Amino acid sequence: MEKFIVGLDQGTTSSRAVIFNKKVEKIAVAQREFQQYFPKPGWVEHNPEDIFISQLSVMKEAVMKADLSPEQIEAVGITNQRETVILWDKNTGKPVYNAIVWQCRRTADIADKLIADGKGEMIRQKTGLIPDAYFSGTKIKWILDNVPGARERAEKGELLAGTVDTWLTWRLSGRKAHVTDYTNACRTMLYNIHTLEWDDELLALLNIPRCILPEVKDSSCVYAMTDKSICGFEAPIASMIGDQQAALFGQACVNKGDVKSTYGTGCFMLMNTGDTPVESKHKLLTTIAIGLNGKVEYALEGSVFIGGALIKWLRDQLGIINTANDVNVLAATVPDSNGVIIVPAFTGLGAPYWDSYARGTIVGLTRGANKAHICRAALEAIAFQVKDELDCMKEDSGIEIASLKVDGGACVSDLMMQFQADILNTAVYRPENTETTVTGAALLAGLATGYWSSKDELKKIWKINAIFEPNMDQETRTARYDQWINAVKRTMSKGE
Repeated sequence: MEKFIVGLDQGTTSSRAVIFNKKVEKIAVAQREFQQYFPKPGWVEHNPEDIFISQLSVMKEAVMKADLSPEQIEAVGITNQRETVILWDKNTGKPVYNAIVWQCRRTADIADKLIADGKGEMIRQKTGLIPDAYFSGTKIKWILDNVPGARERAEKGELLAGTVDTWLTWRLSGRKAHVTDYTNACRTMLYNIHTLEWDDELLALLNIPRCILPEVKDSSCVYAMTDKSICGFEAPIASMIGDQQAALFGQACVNKGDVKSTYGTGCFMLMNTGDTPVESKHKLLTTIAIGLNGKVEYALEGSVFIGGALIKWLRDQLGIINTANDVNVLAATVPDSNGVIIVPAFTGLGAPYWDSYARGTIVGLTRGANKAHICRAALEAIAFQVKDELDCMKEDSGIEIASLKVDGGACVSDLMMQFQADILNTAVYRPENTETTVTGAALLAGLATGYWSSKDELKKIWKINAIFEPNMDQETRTARYDQWINAVKRTMSKGE
């Protein structure tokens, strides 16, 4: 009987499920968007039930599309939006508050106080992270401090906390497993990436009870079985991995110095640094790339908060495009952005600026600027932010980058990928399968159950779709990047 892997990709704006065969071919796909909540400026929330129900429904839909019997499902792999956090009652399963999303800036004052109190360096040394509202720890503290009775219930052991992978596994397993993996744990600002433990000093600093946190395991292992009464089948849940680390693995970036950039809602670049954590001098993050076979590997990461979400903003808020692809069609009608620069700091700026209070800016507007120029400027803004990251990464690691592997929905834009290669002066490699996030989760699930035998077997699966070679002259490249830096300075809250 032929068996298949179910990959679940729980993202910021939608939940997806993909069925893979032994050749890592997609047999069926299902996807569903769910509602975003913005209670106040800079606040972003999800309904935890929306997350679970949308993910469960697309999983069932994909299995039905593929016409699989329950016995044909080898394993389930989960990849998820990171840092988004949920607290719920361990007995009833009812969330005590909405999920606070990774983009949410409500806890910026908590992060600022940690820095003001001189805790920033200690946190960076232990976690590889810079105190920021981005990470889960401040969000957990906010819920415990602001939801009536939540702290008392947590201290009594009545509540559980977790990132989205933990929430999904707990629900899909019929409440049998409260677990996470190294890649998600290390994004909480509560986990020591050197000792590989929840850190007592960090827990005390944010006043978070250890008892509410999940057990931390490898990214590829059997955590629990799905509950047949919930899922319609019983199979091992055999991988959990944060979305960016999943894409790193799905891009076959398994060697030291390999780099990928994912163009999703945000834009995230990771460099595999092997078994050694590299300290960044440019405010990049040191993070865990994967936990596999009882060992962890590390990565450098740069985080852009607004990547593909900028295109969604053009569609949903400005209304100048009807579909995401319209941005490419319009942008291609003009030779350049006519001097327009967009800095999409809608929820602050990530690496290497780390300014929680920066806000979005459009500069260079003239009477001649039109919506095509704005569309082109939007694509270029994403590429400029990636250059910010890669330049820092090269300096931190001491490794000259020969090429950049790309994935995610927005990388299908030839125009943007060509500009990316031009502004980086580096070749850009786009694979045949640009959905490397869910692929990474599926591959890790299959490794855990023996469906695939080794990483070497999986490396042979990665195939190139297109290579974009730089063809911009250095003078133009320098001038364009200088324009970007000047625009960023105008955007930052301190006017630096």
